[in-house]
Amino acid sequence: MNWLPDLIGVDTALLLIVTSTLTSMLTAAMGIGGGVLLLAVMATVVPAAALIPVHGLVQLGSNGNRALLTREHIDWSLLRLFLLGAVMGSVVAYFVVVQLPVELIQLCVAGFILFLVWGPKLGKQQIPPAGLVLAGAGTTLLTMFVGATGPLVAAFVHRLGYEKYRVVATFAACMTVQHLLKMVVFGLIGFAFSDWLVLIVMMVMGGFAGTWIGLHILKKVPAERFQIIFRLVVTGLALRLIWQVFSAA
Repeated sequence: MNWLPDLIGVDTALLLIVTSTLTSMLTAAMGIGGGVLLLAVMATVVPAAALIPVHGLVQLGSNGNRALLTREHIDWSLLRLFLLGAVMGSVVAYFVVVQLPVELIQLCVAGFILFLVWGPKLGKQQIPPAGLVLAGAGTTLLTMFVGATGPLVAAFVHRLGYEKYRVVATFAACMTVQHLLKMVVFGLIGFAFSDWLVLIVMMVMGGFAGTWIGLHILKKVPAERFQIIFRLVVTGLALRLIWQVFSAA
């Protein structure tokens, strides 16, 4: 069909739309996990050259919707510092011509996630503004190459000790900034988003429905249980990255 890009059939399009809905529901309900799961599914059916930019634009819609629906809970001071770093990271990414080995990046990200989630907890006052800027710069640079740095950003936000709504809202806002800058970079280097636009819009619409459902589920999850689920999901994603590296070796 002419509204679909080359090599994507109607059955594949339906799979991607449904997956976008379910993964957005997961992220809204538990604060993390959907972006990586969506990337894993897309990697099996989307051409490699289009995977990162298309996934990024879908996640921009999903996280933007979630940030809008939870905007009263966003930590705006953190977001401003994260944005400063993210802009710096995206500028560096535009000029980077040598890509680091994906396996090395995956192992570093996985190890850092496990440390952030299970290491000694720091209070917000112990994280200097420079650390927040570096977090924005580093994760934005990484997302240009590996696509789904959501677990790293989410683990960092989680470490600040927020209550569950503030975690979800601030994480969504940070990821919205990051994916928006990613779209700018890929647009400047010539990726044709117009070929994928209809499918992306449909996936974003599915993601909006999933976000709405997931936020209602979040209301029913006790804070203590949310923290446990959050840690288990993020840890599982980190271990999955490690498994991917060694299973491909």
